[in-house]
Amino acid sequence: MGRWAGSTLPWELGGNNFFRGEVEQMASVNRVILIGNLGRDPETRYLPSGAAVCEFSIATSEKFKGRDGQMQERTEWHRITVFGKMAEVCGKYLEKGRPVYIEGSIRSEEYEAKDGSGKKRSYKIVAQSVQFLGARSGAPMGDDAGGGASRGRAPAQVGGGGDDVAPMDDEDIPF
Repeated sequence: MGRWAGSTLPWELGGNNFFRGEVEQMASVNRVILIGNLGRDPETRYLPSGAAVCEFSIATSEKFKGRDGQMQERTEWHRITVFGKMAEVCGKYLEKGRPVYIEGSIRSEEYEAKDGSGKKRSYKIVAQSVQFLGARSGAPMGDDAGGGASRGRAPAQVGGGGDDVAPMDDEDIPF
């Protein structure tokens, strides 16, 4: 009789009815995580409502071995848009070349081509989270500008507790 006994078919077992052409709506995710370097200084503007908007681009690079066996590098450019208080912070502290971590979603924009060839579509990342990586340019190496702990200090703790704990020094670490 084959794999399915009697009249019991996959869609009769309570699963998706794909085989009969009845596909249920699946959940979707529009989430992007990028780590890259700013390609230009950010531009900040304000909407009529007073909300800040900051725009900049970042480059991400990947290295791979080509068909000829030689290492190659591919760089992709991503347009980033940030809104609100984070936009003001980005406009104030980010600069060309600075590494950043971006978490957000992809948005598409349709526009008319300048040469009259029809409609074009471009994509940008709307950031919900931006984390500055590395040190600010011109900052001494021990400066805590980038998100890591300064040398000789424990990282700052976010959240409760810990008021009675003394900060650790490098000599206190047992290894």
